[in-house]
Amino acid sequence: MKPTRQYCTFYLDRLMFGVEVQKVQEVIRYQEMTRVPLASRVVKGLINLRGQIVTAIDLRRRLEFADRPADQMPMNVVVRTDEGPTSLLVDDIGDVLEVDENSFEPPPETLRGVARDVIRGAYKLKDRLLLTLDSDRAANLPPAD
Repeated sequence: MKPTRQYCTFYLDRLMFGVEVQKVQEVIRYQEMTRVPLASRVVKGLINLRGQIVTAIDLRRRLEFADRPADQMPMNVVVRTDEGPTSLLVDDIGDVLEVDENSFEPPPETLRGVARDVIRGAYKLKDRLLLTLDSDRAANLPPAD
């Protein structure tokens, strides 16, 4: 039997990313947010998740992508971290995929910047790459700018 892993997948700017299923608490539609004055620009705000206050991080900004179009509402991938749940704001939600461990490639040495810190590597699928995120590092807030 081949060793496999399961990933909750989502999209950012037409790229497919994944977080290990056991790290995902839930996936929910857009939630109204409360802005946090003086917070890092990657913090989009705070959401109330059934009475629990959760920080919402714009993954586009965290990975230094262009901002999401104003008419496109993000989705929330709520991940479990050592500090508690954190919402990663993504463009769209994909499926849960089971991938063969043998198709994993570590990130290339040429990968620089924030991506180098938060992308663990990629799985080669039939028609695209699945970029895997280290959800703890992605949820770790950079210093306020």
